[in-house]
Amino acid sequence: MAKTRINKYIAASGICSRRKADELIENGEVFVNGKKVTELGYLVDDKDKVFVNQKLIRPVKHLYYRFYKPAGYITTAEDEKDRKTIYDILPENLRNLKPVGRLDRESTGLLIMTNDGDLINQLTHPSVKIPKVYLVQINSLLHVHEAQQMAAGIEIEKGKIAYANISVLETTKNSTTMQITLYQGMNRQIRKMFEYFGHEVKSLKRIQHATISLAGLKRGEVKPLKPAQIKELKQFLNKAMKKNA
Repeated sequence: MAKTRINKYIAASGICSRRKADELIENGEVFVNGKKVTELGYLVDDKDKVFVNQKLIRPVKHLYYRFYKPAGYITTAEDEKDRKTIYDILPENLRNLKPVGRLDRESTGLLIMTNDGDLINQLTHPSVKIPKVYLVQINSLLHVHEAQQMAAGIEIEKGKIAYANISVLETTKNSTTMQITLYQGMNRQIRKMFEYFGHEVKSLKRIQHATISLAGLKRGEVKPLKPAQIKELKQFLNKAMKKNA
């Protein structure tokens, strides 16, 4: 292994992103060969022993999967209320992977799963504005002015303005089915936006995150991303980060 910056080495171990690694270094929590390292540009290689919080770390191979989350599972590893989590149904060899963002318990659809801390940070950082696309059905008719107001922004919590781009696909007297694109990552954002207008969400499914689609996956199924998909995703992220820099 050629010499690499210490923050990149730490991120490659899967414990955090490079941004978080910088914080660990500045806080004096990183040691190399028994010596505290506080220089962000410090270089290491395979011969060096790197400790973070007194734990020896090693770079790992990055894994990238897409998972079709079913309803009834929360997106976390553990739950104090003893509810079912996605890790109850993921294969054992993939239980070290982390989801990129979350879906609430009753929501379904795409979760990107990875041990690449940098990728997780890039896909979820609010400044990058990565699109997430959902298929949503509510229990009533959505009015045009409501869709326009959601695009302009509504306050779903004190000081929190939420936005959504809506494309209506089908309407009846008792329901509206639509495609919704978000560029934010607020907790239960879509449900809270419709609650603002008195609508109830009957179903919510994420069908795309950045360039990665749910297409071809069955409910509960997990598949590795193909090299071409990984390359396309990283190229998309690089452009998005430069655009919002």
